[in-house]
Amino acid sequence: MTCSLKSLCAGIALCGASAIAFAAGNPLSVHVLNLQDGLPSPGVKVLLEKQSGKDWTALNSGTTNEQGRITALFPEGKAMEKGTYRVTFQTGDWFAKNKASTFFPEVPVIFAADGTVPHYHIPLLLSPYGFSTYRGN
Repeated sequence: MTCSLKSLCAGIALCGASAIAFAAGNPLSVHVLNLQDGLPSPGVKVLLEKQSGKDWTALNSGTTNEQGRITALFPEGKAMEKGTYRVTFQTGDWFAKNKASTFFPEVPVIFAADGTVPHYHIPLLLSPYGFSTYRGN
């Protein structure tokens, strides 16, 4: 292996490790995978909100990267309080951009953070006419 190829491989590994370390400090990450082709879904807009009584307050938003991930969706430097949160994936925009139709223009995922874990991960497995989600790690 040439020196420049070794440097490139080391750089890629370091980037991956730093992304993992950054995500470990943020209490919320998401990941979107397209079940139709088995590939990540880059460019999906995601909104995070917290429930206050009957209302929802926007906390942050982001767009999935080339791996279909947002490694740090919670506002930087803040701790996630116990409560009910909603992560809304803007899937209709993503499908339209990829010239595909969908039955679900958005996928809201409502979850209760109870404070028993330092990090919550919400994966979304997506297809044009269905989706699945679960509490990841």
